[in-house]
Amino acid sequence: MIIAIDGPAGAGKSTVAKILAQRLGFLYIDTGAMYRALTLKAMEDNIDINNHELLVKMARDTKIDLVSSDGSLRVLLDGRDVTREIRDPKVTKLVSDLAKIKGVREEMLKLQRQLGMLKDSVLEGRDIGTVVFPDAEKKFYLDAKFNERVDRRYKELKGQNRQVESEEVAEDLNNRDTIDSSREFAPLKKAEDALYVDTTPLTIEEVVQTLLQHIA
Repeated sequence: MIIAIDGPAGAGKSTVAKILAQRLGFLYIDTGAMYRALTLKAMEDNIDINNHELLVKMARDTKIDLVSSDGSLRVLLDGRDVTREIRDPKVTKLVSDLAKIKGVREEMLKLQRQLGMLKDSVLEGRDIGTVVFPDAEKKFYLDAKFNERVDRRYKELKGQNRQVESEEVAEDLNNRDTIDSSREFAPLKKAEDALYVDTTPLTIEEVVQTLLQHIA
């Protein structure tokens, strides 16, 4: 069984998907973390974000593993644990630019489908229900008001002891929203058969229960 959860940054996708997978005993696949890992590698290898040909080759030659451990997800980039590094604001600033490259998405699409076919899975991202698994049994689109998403992301980063300002987070989210929703290949959008959930007034547990009830 495939459960697809899409939506913009800060809508609560990762937290909800992780809890949902734990409750159901499913595999949790954070597709955004995969793009972040690639972005980190491009930065470390000093590859220009506009050099699409080289970035696609890098994606093709890169091994990314998602490992569940003690209720959390570890991201391995060519065997190296980069779980914390991929959340660095510098990575966040560039990830949407890399993720909009058609060839890169095509390489990631293959890997995401391979992972999703291993067992019952919960996948979250921006094109899961529209491109990666358009035939997913259950689809959800999580959203929230912009200011709420900014506040959530700001608190998340401060909780990680990141030195950020609220205005900086707002600018970054706005930029990512624009790139993700306007890119030519696999843009962020709600699948026609996805259940829309506005998470603005809801707690994480309330969102999880909403999804579980729909799945049941």
